Amino acid sequence: MVGDHTAIGDALARAVDNAPFLAHLVEREHALVSNMANVVRDPLGAARIDDPAMPLSRRLRIERRRLALAAAIGDLSGQLDFVTVTRALSDFADYALDAAIAGAIVERAPGAEPRGLAAIALGKQGSHELNYSSDIDPILIFDPATLPHRERDAVEEAAVRIGRRVVEILQARDADGYVLRIDLRLRPSPEVTPIVLPAEAAISYYESQALPWERAAFIRARAAAGDCTLGQGFLDTIRPFVWRRALDYGTIREIRGISRRIRDHHAQGQAFGPGFDLKRGRGGIREVEFFAQIHQLIHGGRDPALRAPATLDALAALAAAGRIDAGAAAQLRDAYILFRTIEHRVQMIDDRQTHALPHGEALDAVARLHGLDSGGDLLDLLRPHVEAVGEIYDALDGEEGRQGPSGATVVEAGLAEAGFADPASATRLIEGWRSGRYPALRSPPAQAAMEAALPPLIAAIGQSPDPGAALARLDTILSRLPTALNLFHLLEARPTLAQLLATILSHAPTLADALARRVELLDGLIDATALAPVGSVAELARDMARREAGDDYQRLLDRVRQVVGEKRFALGAQIVAGASDPLDVSAGYARVAEAALAVLAEATVAEFAVRHGRVPDSELVILALGRFGGGALTHASDLDLIFLFTGDHLAESDGEKPLGAVTYYNRLAQRVIAALSVATAAGALYEVDTRLRPSGAQGPLVVSLDGFARYQREEAWTWEHMALTRARTVFGSAAGRDAVAAVIDKVLAGDRPERDIAAEATKMRADMAAHKPPQGPLDAKLLPGGLVDLEFAVHTLQLVHRTGFAPGLREAIDALTEQALLPPTIGAAHDFLTRLLVTMRLVAPDAQPPGEATRAMVAHAVGATGWNEVVALLDQHRQEVAKAWAMAARAQGS
Repeated sequence: MVGDHTAIGDALARAVDNAPFLAHLVEREHALVSNMANVVRDPLGAARIDDPAMPLSRRLRIERRRLALAAAIGDLSGQLDFVTVTRALSDFADYALDAAIAGAIVERAPGAEPRGLAAIALGKQGSHELNYSSDIDPILIFDPATLPHRERDAVEEAAVRIGRRVVEILQARDADGYVLRIDLRLRPSPEVTPIVLPAEAAISYYESQALPWERAAFIRARAAAGDCTLGQGFLDTIRPFVWRRALDYGTIREIRGISRRIRDHHAQGQAFGPGFDLKRGRGGIREVEFFAQIHQLIHGGRDPALRAPATLDALAALAAAGRIDAGAAAQLRDAYILFRTIEHRVQMIDDRQTHALPHGEALDAVARLHGLDSGGDLLDLLRPHVEAVGEIYDALDGEEGRQGPSGATVVEAGLAEAGFADPASATRLIEGWRSGRYPALRSPPAQAAMEAALPPLIAAIGQSPDPGAALARLDTILSRLPTALNLFHLLEARPTLAQLLATILSHAPTLADALARRVELLDGLIDATALAPVGSVAELARDMARREAGDDYQRLLDRVRQVVGEKRFALGAQIVAGASDPLDVSAGYARVAEAALAVLAEATVAEFAVRHGRVPDSELVILALGRFGGGALTHASDLDLIFLFTGDHLAESDGEKPLGAVTYYNRLAQRVIAALSVATAAGALYEVDTRLRPSGAQGPLVVSLDGFARYQREEAWTWEHMALTRARTVFGSAAGRDAVAAVIDKVLAGDRPERDIAAEATKMRADMAAHKPPQGPLDAKLLPGGLVDLEFAVHTLQLVHRTGFAPGLREAIDALTEQALLPPTIGAAHDFLTRLLVTMRLVAPDAQPPGEATRAMVAHAVGATGWNEVVALLDQHRQEVAKAWAMAARAQGS
């Protein structure tokens, strides 16, 4: 017992000294810490909270936090072994997912039995091997005959709404953290299917259309939450799809293709040392898993004993059956436990889903957390295991003889000359295309077009900053296309386009992902004008609204999505190509969004009026706030909107199906939001956020202008008036716009409740920092001294001094600077931070430092001479903003 306490005390000390996330949990969970010797004996039980009055989402967040601490200390102290830790994390994920499903169903159908919807756990949740900080990858299915739903809802719509609520319960963050990250993209055809699928439709897909990698994914599948009877029935039905008794040559080739692609796709930057990817690197976790799964797929159809979901169990079963060498199985087992254990250490530092060994002092911290003296000791511990796994995995595909120069083929030599650092991996990718690995490349015309386009394309990719990464992203695009014929014809006809494509693939995963979903976006780059600024809002709207004879409302939706997709893609390409200032691109994104809103709102109003008529002497007016109001969006921005209507709120529409004004405009606004946000065959447009409306999410979606004015004058809080400083009318007649502007101007000029603006703003910023921390070290928005702090400083000064009002943040800064309310350095800080934010949304959305090849591009975009200057300027401008915010927080009204 004394030994247990000593080990736990040592583990707590290492956690507090080396892992900020764990240190934070230790500080918050005093009761758990004081009883840790008992807690680690039953971490799941100790984490549970028996408080029926507590909201479900909050209870789950706190329970997850408590489990994270218990599991970590149990692990670090040696009281819990690897299998026990991963089982506890997986069991909690099952429990939380089950509770979220039940809660979401009962919310929509109070009193109903929560049945008819099941979660099929895949990946590490499916095999009870979850990471310390992992997402889960379930497939959600439902039974239309048994899923509870409201009478007025279609059951398919109810299923999707329940699924969205499940995601919200699990993923929403607040001061208590979050429950689980959830990724639903492993479902069939995720780009076109709803997030919750009818069970029969899913069965049909897996029996007729599924890809080889999906077979591998279902090795670790199980019914984990919700209606497990439904889930198990689904798995029983598709079992023959996963486990095939007869193994023909084509299946063997598919399995070998899985093996090759997982290494080739992640071959870049995987040298062992600091930065090594424990999951995807050569000789890492993924190769142990794939070694086991490939042998399971080959032999498991005839031997059910080999179908163990967990990797360690699978290795043991394969060795016992004589399917793999017992010595190799033991090496893989030891390596897997060590890799996963160190992976947990890396994730304990900041609760980030990362698998890469850090650099410098951060690597030393991971080593100390594990009980070692330094990062060098940790690398020495890992190195022999990484080398052993790499050799075993190489032997699986007979590749060991290809490592030296003497084994290089003519193709490899040519790729090396073209600029590829790893020509062998590049060769295997290209050979896979030629063998018809993907459906897009199986027809003779597609093969001919590919061969014609390959020479200039490979030359362009070879000259790009990161040829290996660019080729891997092109591989992803080809894997998702129904046909590659048009793509290769286009690249053959436009050689200069190949160079731009190579640059995009090297630098911008966001744009590469968009291409993988809609390769026709590349068509918009054919003309040189694609790299010129987009037109005015009126010009863009005319282009979007262009209709042909017979076009209906749905065709218009598709047309707007097509134009928006092309314009946004081209704007992103301008930054990557170094053709435009990110500030101009940001304004271009906003003009595209405003034009789309104008066209869709006008068409929706007309469509709605066909049945319900119009409300006399009244109209819909739409107000943009936030970055949209300021006319400066990023590639990933959502739209902050407030919907208002003018005229008498007691009036009634004059159509065939008349509605009262309040009902009329609330339904109309819902239609406008759907037009902006619901995906069609041409893709999706924007997420719409209406939480800034009067009374927030608890208030009606649309209010009358009189009600809006009264609310702003009498009830609105400081944060709502801060939001109003960037308000801009983006839809409505001239008279309607003027009426709204008059209300806003009067409120900002002082017709509002007296409040201690600076004090309230300071508290709001602190609350926001606690609820929404920075994503990474380059988060120009949320870091202290970032754009959010700058916005708070500007809006506080505007409201306190009743001056400097302008929707555009830069214009407001200039006005305040002229009055000596802000220092002259703030304009430059705004420009740098905005350029960095807009650029990073394209090249590194997680706000982590991009690869070496991309850093020069980022430096050019933000006006720096190199990466070191980018980092220095970020620090300098953050300090300037922090000073300005501190000064604004002390501001007093005159």
